[in-house]
Amino acid sequence: MINVLIADDHHLVRTSIAHLLNQERDIKIIGEADDGESAVAQCRHLKPDLVLMDIRMPGIGGLEATRRIHRTMEDIKVLILTAHMEDNVARKMLEAGASGFLSKGAEPGEMVDAIRQIFHGRRYISQEIAQRIALSHYPRKKNLFSQLSHRELQIAMMIVNCERVQDISDHLHLSPKTVNTYRYRIFEKLDVATDVELTHLALRHGLVDGFNKTEN
Repeated sequence: MINVLIADDHHLVRTSIAHLLNQERDIKIIGEADDGESAVAQCRHLKPDLVLMDIRMPGIGGLEATRRIHRTMEDIKVLILTAHMEDNVARKMLEAGASGFLSKGAEPGEMVDAIRQIFHGRRYISQEIAQRIALSHYPRKKNLFSQLSHRELQIAMMIVNCERVQDISDHLHLSPKTVNTYRYRIFEKLDVATDVELTHLALRHGLVDGFNKTEN
């Protein structure tokens, strides 16, 4: 059983997430917090396996709360759930000890998958957030990935996150043949021959900062 604490200053958000996650047999909501201080205090008291943490909350906020949890209760994983992710905030959250990022616009199934991935020792970053911060660490002219179109970058990130062609096809409402065509273009533009080479290149360019689903 994955024991989860929800930290968000909006009651409706907490209630909606709790309703969604309590339908999963292996996930249990054991507490809620409406600010950073409460999140840290409840972590000490309830000892959840994972915290769904909003960034913008009253008081110390999600960043400092994550830092304190990671510093004193490092076994507790923190999954950032946010509607807005600026590049510099993403970097600070990683340094603070976050195990993953998920957009509030994500599908319910992705939230469940992210929680399970992180609980089992992996890390997770949603495609929407990954695309937003992917090119932030290098000048555009020096980053090979800057030559990709929006769709090509989206599919490249999904490949890096070990999604199968059929999964990408279903998610983006494209035929498998079209996905493979994009895949070929990506490989050609980046001068790689395999998914593994693409992943290594993405890591070297800071696209996912090690946040891929195959990380142990």
